[in-house]
Amino acid sequence: MSDRTTQQSRVEFALPPRHGRMPRHGALRTTAKTAASVIAVLAVSAAAIVAYAAVDLFASVKPPVQLESEKMLEGVPDIGAMEGGLNFLLVGSDKRPEDGAFGDPDVESATLNDVTMLLHISQDHSHVEVVSFPRDLIVSVPECPNPEDPEGEPLPALSEAKINEVLAWGGLGCVASTVEELTGVGIPVGGIVEFYGVAALSSAVGGVEVCVAEPISDDYTGTYLDAGIHTLSGMEALQFLRTRHGVGDGSDLGRISNQQTFLASLMRTMQSSGTLGDPVKLYSIAKAVLSNMTLSNKMQDPAQLMSIARTLQDVDLSKIAFVQYPTAYTDGFGAVVPSESAAFVNAALQADRPVVIDPNATSGADFGTVTDPNAPPEPGTPAPATPAPVDPSATPVDPSAAPGPDAPTAEALPGDVTGQTAAEVRCSSANEG
Repeated sequence: MSDRTTQQSRVEFALPPRHGRMPRHGALRTTAKTAASVIAVLAVSAAAIVAYAAVDLFASVKPPVQLESEKMLEGVPDIGAMEGGLNFLLVGSDKRPEDGAFGDPDVESATLNDVTMLLHISQDHSHVEVVSFPRDLIVSVPECPNPEDPEGEPLPALSEAKINEVLAWGGLGCVASTVEELTGVGIPVGGIVEFYGVAALSSAVGGVEVCVAEPISDDYTGTYLDAGIHTLSGMEALQFLRTRHGVGDGSDLGRISNQQTFLASLMRTMQSSGTLGDPVKLYSIAKAVLSNMTLSNKMQDPAQLMSIARTLQDVDLSKIAFVQYPTAYTDGFGAVVPSESAAFVNAALQADRPVVIDPNATSGADFGTVTDPNAPPEPGTPAPATPAPVDPSATPVDPSAAPGPDAPTAEALPGDVTGQTAAEVRCSSANEG
């Protein structure tokens, strides 16, 4: 989530954001779909949540949306083991709630996707990649179905647009198609989370522990944290994730690094026995997700979603990588474009390969986080591997080359690709500018 800033757009929206609504089904089917929807929390959690999804949660379910690549799942008996792995698109909307807690909801008509993340679960369930795309990334947008009239004339393709404008242009399906074109992978499932979803989820798990290297002060989001360890929940957690001016170099790139640090800690919390063994927390997590997420159609299928749940239950934290999609600044609009190193990230996703992040790429405070020298190593976590030097101009690994069944070849990312694993404890660095 982000504080709203004035942006120059390369696109004049011909259509306001619209969302199609699905007809209501019988009570029995609604109940089944509700239980299935709980699994949407798998972007940051594990399978045990399903067992605690009570029948009375059905009132919280939001109407689903359709993605063009849902057809990839036709005839797939086990979605969690689909060929090439599974890709889930998580979009964070900046839509202001009706209570006015984050400003007047009617001030602007466009609802931006200021957070866009691609979750990739490998086919063999041995590794997970979460790729964050900067909100000011310039992308080409393919022709997309009109959310208001899916069977009518499609929305025209756009040669240049900021990625955070695509949700308002053509809905979640259009964001998914845009990321597909950018990365070369199909995205059959996804969801949209709004402001209160983050606050509710962090509260449901009992708070998320974050490390702050220097005092953070951000008047824009009301984020004020002393140096040290903090357990954040509710609105404090949301403010921490939204802060941009208070961390790193004050850019969206610094904020992404800050968000990755939070999500890594959240993943550690979700895998802890204290969370997964607590029925009250699990029920609260289910309620938080159902009340605050809009999910794609295929996320409503109980059997398929249980299969996804099993894939994240036991993934080694050191094999869960948070990657910032590599970009370079371009002239005008304060925007960024994919750098040459983006080809390496794309190749890893296409070939279902784990990634190895250069540890030196994550050591600079310019990108929002620093290594915590006082953090103890995770029990049983091996030391991070140091990748071999990579030539950014080299041809990426052939995406058609299938990884080995026992030990998939890792993709060593170039030194300008920043990120971290879920096993790493990192600290947010303050913006001193």
